[in-house]
Amino acid sequence: MTHSPRFTPVFDAHANAGGKSLGDLPEWDLTDLYAAPDAPEVKRDLDWLESACASFAADYEDKLGTLDAAGFLTCIQRHEKIEAIAGRMMSFAGLRYYQLTVDPERTKFLSDCQEKITNYTTPLVFFTLELNRLDDAHLDALFASDAELGRYKPAFDRIRAMKPYQLSDEMEKFLHDLGVVGDAWERLFDETIAGLSFEVDGEELTIEGTLNLLTEQDRSKREAAAHELARVFGENIKIFARVHNTQAKEKEIMDRWRKMPTAQTARHLSNDVEPEVVEALRDAVVAAYPRLSHRYYELKRKWLGLDRMQVWDRNAPLPMESTRTVGWDEARQVVMDAYNAFDPRMGEIAQPFFDKGWIDAAVKPGKAPGAFAHPTVTDVHPYVMLNYLGKPRDVMTLAHELGHGVHQVLAAGQGEMLASTPLTLAETASVFGEMLTFRKMLEGAKDQAERKVMLAGKVEDMINTVVRQIAFYDFECKLHAARRGGELTPEDINALWMSVQAESLGGAFDFMDGYETFWAYIPHFVHSPFYVYAYAFGDGLVNALYAVYEENPDGFQDKYFDMLKAGGSKHHKDLLAPFGLDASDPSFWDKGLSMIEGFIDDLEAMEA
Repeated sequence: MTHSPRFTPVFDAHANAGGKSLGDLPEWDLTDLYAAPDAPEVKRDLDWLESACASFAADYEDKLGTLDAAGFLTCIQRHEKIEAIAGRMMSFAGLRYYQLTVDPERTKFLSDCQEKITNYTTPLVFFTLELNRLDDAHLDALFASDAELGRYKPAFDRIRAMKPYQLSDEMEKFLHDLGVVGDAWERLFDETIAGLSFEVDGEELTIEGTLNLLTEQDRSKREAAAHELARVFGENIKIFARVHNTQAKEKEIMDRWRKMPTAQTARHLSNDVEPEVVEALRDAVVAAYPRLSHRYYELKRKWLGLDRMQVWDRNAPLPMESTRTVGWDEARQVVMDAYNAFDPRMGEIAQPFFDKGWIDAAVKPGKAPGAFAHPTVTDVHPYVMLNYLGKPRDVMTLAHELGHGVHQVLAAGQGEMLASTPLTLAETASVFGEMLTFRKMLEGAKDQAERKVMLAGKVEDMINTVVRQIAFYDFECKLHAARRGGELTPEDINALWMSVQAESLGGAFDFMDGYETFWAYIPHFVHSPFYVYAYAFGDGLVNALYAVYEENPDGFQDKYFDMLKAGGSKHHKDLLAPFGLDASDPSFWDKGLSMIEGFIDDLEAMEA
């Protein structure tokens, strides 16, 4: 429950960018958190946190087993207040940092906050440890005796799932304090990525701008960008290999001490998902590679008029696709129309993001690449980060992140302990928001050619979300298994990367020299090991949900809002039951994958 507080935004899987004259792009107004780093409220809250943590430990250490229901409820509420203040502080420091990762003052402020809060919260480490020493029957009786206290039971069930892997109190405190060292490796990765400079056709670009060129209509531009990415990654590969080796070794030590059976166990526990459910998902997707990615890329190879596809053709626009820039106002309108058409309540929740400085949209030097929605704390609101440069896919990224934001707003009513949704369910509203936006845009297609371009774009996004992320998951599984055998050279890691690429992409592709280094820039591998399968989980779940919505729309919206409002208070089985769905049923994943297959069928039919 109490971990070293940290700011770890999860960057989304296929956020893209491109284009120029975009209109008035919004920036964050962080004053809802704090007015400034030197605002008196910052010192006030840090001082409060220090004394609140000390007094919490003094009042409750070695006494949890003596508390009655009322006393235990007070204890939980005091703990939630501490989490809220620490979370507010780390959100403010982290969001400022991600706006300008190369600014030493912002880096120092984030680091100082992290260290202070880690020190202040160390006395709270006892809470989880002592809790897990209590008898199950004792706790169950407490939860059953008081409805308000009973509401927290799901959070405690998740804490107690860690019971078999818990270390001594002294060891847990040591690991809590050591957390800031692991964070330093993450920051080295972030700062290295943000500081990389690329030159394509005489123009100096950030990584965001260079990756964007891989979606250009001009094939020579795509090729130049791919080679430049490979060159720069190659020059920095020793740093990236060092970060991955260190992070994987740290994880291996932690897992060994905790007696975790696999490198993935900790992620499955935090996701509140059974390993066999994840394996069923992984196996279903890998078995579907030939029906999905292999088949689609063979179609795309023909459309592009190529004998062989190169890696720089993977995200190429189709020849019949018009190169157009979508201005910010149009993007906003498209997404808001789709959200309002589904349910006006969804539009109402999304509106303030645009009006109140809750979105930071522009690409700026030193700003972190990618996109995320960060929930901050339950008594403030989420913030969305984009790198918006006006490609049609950027509209999808906006729809995606806004979906996260809506979900986070709705779940906030659960309070600090229960609002946070396991990663497997955290992608539900974001992917659903994308699907609503896509369907709305597809309805408005003016002819068959435009419809084909839209369908192909959606299939590519789904392949990037499902096939590519499961390939990433397999790469991570191999990386962590290999690291257990010793230090990995950059060449070792490159070989593991290539072992999953050909299998997932299929026989249409050739792989250029240098592509073997493209693992280096994926932030998930460093920030959140094994996070990536959550994208495939979310996409499969939403595809199944959307099929239910199409079959029987009556009453769907209310059930959907109830699911989002539940936050982390229910297991995936309970959340999906009202829709007649069950993720532990192996055939569940085939339902989701068949929607992608159906889109590819439609595209093939257009060729006939």
